[in-house]
Amino acid sequence: MMNFFKKIIWLGGLLLICFHILVGGMLLVWKTQPVNNSMFMLLHRLQGGSIQQTWVDYDEISKSAKQAAIASEDAKFIHHNGFDFDGIEQAIKKNQNSGEISAGGSTISQQLAKNLFLTSHRSYIRKAEEAVITVMIEQMWDKKRILAVYLNTAEFGNGIYGIEAAAQHYFNKPAKKLVREESALLISMLTNPKYYQNNMGSKRLRNKQRIILRRMRSAKLPSA
Repeated sequence: MMNFFKKIIWLGGLLLICFHILVGGMLLVWKTQPVNNSMFMLLHRLQGGSIQQTWVDYDEISKSAKQAAIASEDAKFIHHNGFDFDGIEQAIKKNQNSGEISAGGSTISQQLAKNLFLTSHRSYIRKAEEAVITVMIEQMWDKKRILAVYLNTAEFGNGIYGIEAAAQHYFNKPAKKLVREESALLISMLTNPKYYQNNMGSKRLRNKQRIILRRMRSAKLPSA
């Protein structure tokens, strides 16, 4: 029986190593190539859904969309190496008080790691795996690439992935031409995109839009 469990542990470790090798290879390819797929998109397709997503390079995304993403999701984006430890500490306290994993304190890099390679299932095991992939992303990509891939793969509605598809779907214009109010509204949707897709007049959504608009001017964009 002991040998059986040792074999299971050994096999699990081997599969984990192989998975990280695969992740590293994909990150290397995606360092320069468009990212047109993710775990979230794959799961959506497996469930029979169709995907709207068009890759656009960093310079083809409006400045306001980048500022809105940083203002809303990760104010310290250009300063950290993938983890906002103050945010993590606050999330741990919130989880302890609620008795469940309801907050993650995730940075843009962590959210990207989850979107590309993991699922939305909340557990400490998934968070640990997310942390490993986050380190890999931060080591292999610069901040501009991280922000570009994040905005190109984030979910903005049922089957709507990426800022270009979102800009076209909601405003009938390319992502490059989004104005401040439009960018803030789209980024506000990220917490619950499928719901907000059909509830664009939601009070909570519009309140978050106003908060993001106030913070956008102080959002610092990466220089590299």
